[in-house]
Amino acid sequence: MTGRRVAFAAGLALVAIALLPPLHHLSFEALVMHLLQNVLLAEWAPLLLVLGLEPQVARRLADHISPWWALPLWVGTYYLWHAPPLYDAALRHPSTLLQLEHVCYLAAGLIFWLPLVHGRQPDAAKAAYVFAAFLAMSPLGLLLALLPRSVYDYYDGHWGLSALTDQQLAGVAMASAEAIVFFAAFAFYAMRAMREAA
Repeated sequence: MTGRRVAFAAGLALVAIALLPPLHHLSFEALVMHLLQNVLLAEWAPLLLVLGLEPQVARRLADHISPWWALPLWVGTYYLWHAPPLYDAALRHPSTLLQLEHVCYLAAGLIFWLPLVHGRQPDAAKAAYVFAAFLAMSPLGLLLALLPRSVYDYYDGHWGLSALTDQQLAGVAMASAEAIVFFAAFAFYAMRAMREAA
């Protein structure tokens, strides 16, 4: 019970870190900071919040969420909001469109993690779910890191970084942050599945 409370409190803390200064202000200066904000809201904070839910309530919620649509919803939310015209528009409208972006990330993240943490699927299926999520999301960070020009007009270079260098750093940071979370989750469920099979 204490562990659940700590996880839930940590999830709320990450939401606060993502949405309050200094990270919120820095997200307007550098793409790498904005992508860190997105990862916190779409992945790390939702996972901790879901881990912190009371199991019976969480299981009832998870029973209404199919991984078959939770995963595409989460991936689609990520890719939609990273489309350059929408991404730039959100940054130019911080009190409306950007707030909607943040709510979408958090909601999609909660929906993504609920069936994984509290669903009744076998552990092997959960490991496959996490692996599929990693495969679906990896191209976004890699594209940002490898494209030969910057794709977001809003960022024109801060902190002595060119817009392209900022984008490359952002892509590497995003891919690395996602790899940490998904590798840990995949290893956890894969090991449990192997123990069950033994």
